[in-house]
Amino acid sequence: MKQYDAKKILNIALAGHSGCGKTSVAESILYLAKASDRLGKIADGNTTLDFDSEEIKRKASIMTAVAPIEWKNTKINLIDTPGLFDFAGGVAEGMRAADIALIVVSGKDGVSVGTEKAVEAANKAGLTKVFFVNGLCDEDARFYRVFESLKSTFGPSVCPVVVPNIVDGQANTYVNLFDYKAYEYSPKGGCKQTALPDMGHRLEGLRNAINEAVAETDEELLDKFIMGEEFTPEEIVTGVSKGVKDGSICPVFCGDAFNTYGIDQMLNSLTWLAPCAAVKSEEIGVDLDGEPVEVTVNPNAATAAIVFKTVADPFIGRLSYVKVISGKLSPETPVINMRTGSPERISKVLTMTGKRQSDTDYIGAGDIGAIPKLVSTKTGDTLCSPLRKVILEGIDYPVSSYTMAIYPAKKGDEDKVAQAVAKLSDEDPTIKLVSNHETHEMTISGLGEQHLDVVISRLKSKYNIDATLQKPKIAYRETIRKKVSAQGRYKKQSGGHGQFGDVWIEFEPFETDDLEFAERVVGGAVPKNFFPAVEKGLREAIKKGVLAGYPTVGIKATLYDGSYHPVDSSEMSFKTAASLAYKNGIPNAMPTLLEPIGSLKATVPDANMGDVMGEVNKRRGRVLGMSPAGHGIQVVEAEVPMAEMADFSTFIRQVTQGRGSFEFTFARYEDCPANVAQKVIEQAKAEAED
Repeated sequence: MKQYDAKKILNIALAGHSGCGKTSVAESILYLAKASDRLGKIADGNTTLDFDSEEIKRKASIMTAVAPIEWKNTKINLIDTPGLFDFAGGVAEGMRAADIALIVVSGKDGVSVGTEKAVEAANKAGLTKVFFVNGLCDEDARFYRVFESLKSTFGPSVCPVVVPNIVDGQANTYVNLFDYKAYEYSPKGGCKQTALPDMGHRLEGLRNAINEAVAETDEELLDKFIMGEEFTPEEIVTGVSKGVKDGSICPVFCGDAFNTYGIDQMLNSLTWLAPCAAVKSEEIGVDLDGEPVEVTVNPNAATAAIVFKTVADPFIGRLSYVKVISGKLSPETPVINMRTGSPERISKVLTMTGKRQSDTDYIGAGDIGAIPKLVSTKTGDTLCSPLRKVILEGIDYPVSSYTMAIYPAKKGDEDKVAQAVAKLSDEDPTIKLVSNHETHEMTISGLGEQHLDVVISRLKSKYNIDATLQKPKIAYRETIRKKVSAQGRYKKQSGGHGQFGDVWIEFEPFETDDLEFAERVVGGAVPKNFFPAVEKGLREAIKKGVLAGYPTVGIKATLYDGSYHPVDSSEMSFKTAASLAYKNGIPNAMPTLLEPIGSLKATVPDANMGDVMGEVNKRRGRVLGMSPAGHGIQVVEAEVPMAEMADFSTFIRQVTQGRGSFEFTFARYEDCPANVAQKVIEQAKAEAED
C-alpha cells in the first residue's frame, strides 16, 4: 500500500453492542475495497479481523484488530473493537487510536446498552460520531423505528444521510438524501442507480431533518431556513460536512453488511464528510515540566507517537501498535520511550491487516502501524524524538472489578502461571494479577466472568498451562477486647545445658495494625539482653491467632516480670516462653474475629438505585449516601464486608443491563458478627484438619 498524506487518512473505530455486526461491516468494507479476496463470515470463522482462536471459538470479537483499505484515493484505517462488555479494554484502545467512531446499530434490536456505551466512549475521546444501521435484509429489521430511537436517545444531532425503501419487507433500494438519488442492490452483487421511489411524506420529512441539522451549522443558513427558503445541494453538502467535522451532526447510514448493501455509499460519503487525520489527530501533550505542548499532525516535525495496543504472542513475537501524531516512524528514526526514559531501537515497521503483516518504509503523521520487538514498551507509552520530549495522553482503561483466585492444575506451577498471566496482561492491561502473601493465593482481576474464562483458555492454548479459578479467600484478622496477664514458662533439661525462660506478660487492646511491645521489668527479673527475644517470640506468635489462625492485630504486650537461669537461659528459651505466654493469655482476653470492610462506589442509572441499595443491605453493607452524576445517573456510596462482594460484579451488570459500574477498595477492619465469625472459625478448623 502506498503512503498517504494525513489529509487523505481516516482513522475509524467500529463500536457498538455485541452482535450488532461490527466485524461483519468491517469484513464487507475490506471485501468491497479489495483488501480481502473473500467476504469473511463470523459463523465460518474465516474473518480477517476476528482471527484469534478464542474469537473463532466464541464467534465474537474479544480484542481490537486493525486493517487499512484504500477507497477513492483515501486510506481508511479500520479499528474493529469488541462489543462484549467484558472486553471493554479493547474499546478504550480503539477509541484512543481513532478520530471517528463508526457506531454500528442492529436494524432489528435498535439502540442497546452497547450503543450508549460506544457513544459515551466516543464523546469522552472527543471523536466524530457516525451511525450505521445494519442488517436491514432481515425481515424483522425496522430502520425507521431505529432511526427515531437514535434521535430520541442522542438528540437532534442525529441526521439521516442514506435511508432504505422497504417493499414487502425487503430493503434492496437505498436513497441518498444528499443527491436525492436511489440505488438498487442485487443479491447476486452489484449496484445500479434506479428511479427515486415514491416514499410519500416520509422522504420529505427526512429531508427536513437534514435541513434542520444544516441550519444549526451557520447563522446565514439558519436565517434562510427560518425564512422558508430552500438550501442548494452545495449548501447542504457544505453544512453537513461542517457539522460532522465539528461534532454537531451525527450522520446515519444504513445497509446490510452480510450482503454488502449500502456499504459503498457510506464509504463514498465518509471520504469527504468525515474529518481527516490532518484535522482531527492533533493533540495536546505535556513536556517534562508538565506544561501543555501542542502536537500537530506535521510529517516534518519531531516524531511523537502513542502505543495503543500490544500483542505478545509466543509464535509471532511482540508487536506494538502505534498511531503517529507528528513526524514519522521508520528504522532510521531515533526515538525514546518517555515512560522509561530509554531509547528504543526500531528494526522495521509494519502495516497490519488483521494478523497479516506487511513491511512498509515508514508510518507517517496521522497514520497507524505496528513495530515488532520493542521489549520495554507497553500500551499507553509515548515514543518520541529525543529532540522534542513530549508525553501524550495514555489510555483510560475501565476498572477491573471481578476478582478470583487462580490456581495451577499442577502444584509447583505457580511461577509458570504468574509469568504467563503477566504476558497476557501486556496485551490486555485490564488483567491484574496480585500475590496475596497472607492468604497464600494469587488473585486475578478482570472485567467479568467471560473475561477471566478467556484468560484460562489462553493460558492453555498459548502456554500449555492448566489453571482453575476459585472464590478468593478473605484475609481476616483477630484481636482482643480485654486486658489479661499470662505466664509463659519454658523449661527443658536434656543433659548438659538445659533451656529455661520464664516471663509474665500483660496483653491489652491497643490502636495499632501490628503489635506494640513494652516492658516494665524491675529488679532484673528478666535481663535486658533477652527483651528482643521476647519481642521476637511475640511477633512470630501473633501471625497465628487462637480463633481461626488469622494474624492478631491491635494488641499491646508488656513484659513486666519473669525469671531466668544464669546458665540455662538463652534467647531461644525466652522466645519460646513469650509464645507460650501468648497462647496462655489470648484465649482469656475475649478474642474476636475482624473482617475487612471495603468502600463501594457504584455508578448506576436512577431506575436501579433502589435495587443496588437493597443489595448492599442484603450483603450486610451500610449505605452512606448517594449523589447525582448527571444524565440520569446516580453514585451510591456504601461500606460492605469484602467477604460479601465476590459476585457483586455479576449482580450489577445484570440489574443495570451493563450500564452500571463500581469501584471497591479496602477501607478498614471491623468486628465480624458472631454468626459469621462462627462459620469462618469452623471452616478454618476444617481446613487445618485436612
